[in-house]
Amino acid sequence: MQLGTGLFTCQRRPDDDRSTSEIYDEMLTLAHTIEDAGLDSAWVSEHHFLDDGYLSGTMPALGALAAETDEIEIGSCIALAPLYNAVRLAEDAATVDLVSNNRLTLGLAIGSNPREFAEFGVPEDERVERLADTVDLLRGAWSDGPLDHDSPFNDVSPETSITPKPDGHLPIMLGGAAKPAVRRAARTADGWCAPSSLSVGGVKKRVDDIRNVREKEGLDDEFTVYVLQHGFVGDSREEAWEAMKDGYLYLQRRYAEIFSGESVSELSEERKRELKEQAIFGTPEQVTEELETYRDALGDDVHFIFRTYHPGIGTERMVECIERLGDEVAPNLS
Repeated sequence: MQLGTGLFTCQRRPDDDRSTSEIYDEMLTLAHTIEDAGLDSAWVSEHHFLDDGYLSGTMPALGALAAETDEIEIGSCIALAPLYNAVRLAEDAATVDLVSNNRLTLGLAIGSNPREFAEFGVPEDERVERLADTVDLLRGAWSDGPLDHDSPFNDVSPETSITPKPDGHLPIMLGGAAKPAVRRAARTADGWCAPSSLSVGGVKKRVDDIRNVREKEGLDDEFTVYVLQHGFVGDSREEAWEAMKDGYLYLQRRYAEIFSGESVSELSEERKRELKEQAIFGTPEQVTEELETYRDALGDDVHFIFRTYHPGIGTERMVECIERLGDEVAPNLS
């Protein structure tokens, strides 16, 4: 089992008086920590027009992570494909991949926030088709020679050769929990990411479906299953929860707003209990035990993205958590 962390969202909570530059510096500090701790990957996320500064510049942030690290996988989890000009995305992602020496995984999804689609002038009902077209265009752009793809959403000739091109294969990972999204990933991508809302059983059901689809269609190239879940490592279960709680619940309240397009002043007590039950936190031994349930269900080749970045809980706390994740959890999963 591989183990990475993030997701860097670079949000500023109302009680956080740091500048945006300081919060971005925190991201780079934590990226160094992830690599020094011997973990496998670091990830950024993307949303737009939020008053807390949720990270919107996915490709620039990944470029910074590429320059600040040497070995770890870096990636987007998730970039909102329908909001991009796919030609520019192909160029920018290839550039990040070259800067990082072929360490980028480009995670994509269809998006869900009505305001983002409205502000970008993208019809929300085209988001599935735009994601599929983006994947096809990226594949063509990164192959030798001309694009050889007639895009209905991007005004570019199929005879155009898009540069730069990655030196090696640049993997595309797709997100989403619905059956069409999972099967789209199985057929067209190099990986699938299970959202944090899914239980172990829910992830296994979808992974089994992916494997069946790929076997039936004769797809035997490398395919990676990523699993996303929030959590924290501490001296006890209670201490770990107290460390992550404020940032985690703040993030989940903002996600409730993003996904609904409506203001959410406070999460219900029932929702808070659900979120606490869903997260993985505690001593290194307790965290290891919970992660092993995923390995037992899915196999050794799963890549777990353990979300230890929770806005505003303190850089030192997150550094210590990442170090313990590398020193006291990861060795038991290899």
